[in-house]
Amino acid sequence: MTAKTADVWLPFPAEEIEGLPDSFRYRRWDGEDAFPADPADCVFYVTPYMKSPETTVRPLAAMPAVRVVQTLTAGIDHVLGGLGDLRPGVRLCNAAGVHTASTAELALTLALASLRGIPGMVRGQDREEWHAGFYEALADKSFLIVGYGSIGSAVEDRLVPFECGPVARVARTPRTTARGPVHALADLPQLLPAADVVILTTPLTDATRGLAGAEFLSRMKDGALLVNVARGPVVDTGALLAEVESGRLRAALDVTDPEPLPVGHPLWHAPNVLITPHVGGSSSAFEPRAKRLLARQLTRFAAGEPVEHTVLVTG
Repeated sequence: MTAKTADVWLPFPAEEIEGLPDSFRYRRWDGEDAFPADPADCVFYVTPYMKSPETTVRPLAAMPAVRVVQTLTAGIDHVLGGLGDLRPGVRLCNAAGVHTASTAELALTLALASLRGIPGMVRGQDREEWHAGFYEALADKSFLIVGYGSIGSAVEDRLVPFECGPVARVARTPRTTARGPVHALADLPQLLPAADVVILTTPLTDATRGLAGAEFLSRMKDGALLVNVARGPVVDTGALLAEVESGRLRAALDVTDPEPLPVGHPLWHAPNVLITPHVGGSSSAFEPRAKRLLARQLTRFAAGEPVEHTVLVTG
């Protein structure tokens, strides 16, 4: 199969993506029941966005020629279940950077809305109640960012104008940045008690699943706020419910476990919990950044150059 007879599957119309190489036949597929062409001819598969894992991996078993699987999310957990159907050497790439601005913006929104009491004011408006009072600000608050990659760094960028207090940073790999040290996960027990606001931006891995469990949460100071824009299973839901129902902690969650949060789940009505329906990356910032990423990746692929953001290679 030559490049000019090979297919690339995209969730967007190819004519809407500026800068695509003309080396391939482009097929649009965004998770519909019917495939746009024979999956056997696909060499570069861009997964549909915000579709179920079952839908996302459905074509993989019929793609013997695929060489790159490109997600449009930073997380890859929704495709891992289908990788066993692929031959060795297939590259799985994530969309690092595509959701950085949007997710960091929402993390700041959740923190600010929670501290300033916006959810209660909205409910008060619905009931025509005037909720005057004294509310907290971002200014002077101390922050702990857990998962200091591109999104975590962007969160700190957005905190700076708000005159916040000290910011501590944690990542899988400790290092030094222009803003200060990045600590290892093992340092969390010493860092958590000093933070007024803890923001989770870490990917979901074996090391981070259930990271914010009972011990983690117990080390947070009384009245602290937990913001999760990472993945739902990074937080132990039962342990979090115990803390917020006691009134000791507050939470602002863009992701939950389970997700979507089912009707009747106690998180819906837990005190001091703000929930958004996993919309960190789903904003007007997504599509132009995603399209620029795809143009860059496919240009490199057509030229025989290594694609970027490879997170694993099938073996």
